[in-house]
Amino acid sequence: MADTGVVETLLQRVEKADDGVDSLEAAASLGVDHQVLVGAVKSLQALGDMISAELRSSKHWELSGEGTEIAEQGSHEARVFGAIPPEGLAQSELMKLSFGKIGFSKAMSSKWIRVDKAHGGGPTIFRTVESIEDQVREKLLLVQRGHSSQLEEKEKNELKKRKLLSEVTVKSYWITKGSNFSTTITKPETELTPEMIANGSWKEKKFKPYNFEAMGVAPDCGHMHPLMKVRTQFRQIFLEMGFTEMPTNNFIESSFWNFDSLFQPQQHPARDQHDTFFLSDPALAHDFPQDYLERVKKVHSEGGYGSQGYKYDWKVEEAQKNILRTHTTAVSARMLYKLAQQEEFTPVKYFSIDRVFRNETLDATHLAEFHQIEGVVADRGLTLGDLMGILHAFFTKLGITKLRFKPAYNPYTEPSMEVFSYHEGLKKWVEVGNSGVFRPEMLLPMGLPEDVSVIAWGLSLERPTMIKYGINNIRELVGHKVNLQMVYDSPVCRLES
Repeated sequence: MADTGVVETLLQRVEKADDGVDSLEAAASLGVDHQVLVGAVKSLQALGDMISAELRSSKHWELSGEGTEIAEQGSHEARVFGAIPPEGLAQSELMKLSFGKIGFSKAMSSKWIRVDKAHGGGPTIFRTVESIEDQVREKLLLVQRGHSSQLEEKEKNELKKRKLLSEVTVKSYWITKGSNFSTTITKPETELTPEMIANGSWKEKKFKPYNFEAMGVAPDCGHMHPLMKVRTQFRQIFLEMGFTEMPTNNFIESSFWNFDSLFQPQQHPARDQHDTFFLSDPALAHDFPQDYLERVKKVHSEGGYGSQGYKYDWKVEEAQKNILRTHTTAVSARMLYKLAQQEEFTPVKYFSIDRVFRNETLDATHLAEFHQIEGVVADRGLTLGDLMGILHAFFTKLGITKLRFKPAYNPYTEPSMEVFSYHEGLKKWVEVGNSGVFRPEMLLPMGLPEDVSVIAWGLSLERPTMIKYGINNIRELVGHKVNLQMVYDSPVCRLES
């Protein structure tokens, strides 16, 4: 509630006025700031129809800080004139004064002073007239006293150009009596209490009317992060295409399933600490299918299945090292090995979407922790054309149509290709995944039939999300730089007609 004294005084003025009261004039006569009076008006309006307040706008001229200084002390040119004694003043001394530079040029324009450059003591300034009339100060004083109407528009604009005046818009209220006007303030009740009902006092009480147009408090609810929203879309697309989701609940994986089972040599750079996070406890894994492990060892060190292998000393100690999985292809290897143990082969389509970890250097498109989308199709007679067709159909469902395929090398796929999508924000092609046909050196040791082909692809979740939402920096999507408003704008409950 506003100041009670101001409110009561305002009501008394409105009662005595025939037609109404202007809030600016009332504030001036009461000696209070206009905003204090506006607060009183708002308080009275909240009580109902006690007063009627019409908002009005008016323009007037107001002195700037510099203009107020000139109105008090005189214009710069007049002060320069006053600072010059009859015997003259060195120009260098005049320029040391705060008003010297501006006042000198204005006084020269008005021909009040002259400069004698041939003077013995250096350039010296002398008066050229006996007295002056400081019209700038007089005009500003008129404005300060509320008589700006006596000035011509040209004069006002000249002062405005010198930044001595400014035209301001003032909003005020024209206050008149309302239908329930009273000089006595009775605050209406906002709540009907049990006591009022019990003693019947509610009959004499005045209640504040309900505002059925008011907005209610927004309910607290969960929100879906754009990354999870796109993840849900990816998952739905996979399910629509007849894929089965693989279990990916193990972030920790052995080097055997993450690298060796994929025919990736133990001296490969990706297995270095610069690219992979190794665990210190537990450091080693021990549970492996021994017969399969021996076949993997043989194809690495000696070759087999039509391959000469890598011809190196394969060590089980290296395969036992536990790591944070660098890709979900380790899960695909486990699932394909499980498929190979069936008595009769059946075609399958698997997918997974989960987190992977790499010791990456952070930049606009790379994080050390990200999500990988993986798809695997195992059947007889599959080709690279089938893989490209699936990828095109897949991304078209996401609204991403600009795709390119580039030949690449992977230890466990041949042929292999990288997948690129055009990023409208970055204005360049961005790699979104890798793909290829699994090599026989990976599949045959598992026990899969020789005529079975497996096409596979791995895509990041973050980069397609960046493309879809126009985000240029991956750190604005994941991490402490995330704009929470972006998350709030993606509610969990999405009703579509």
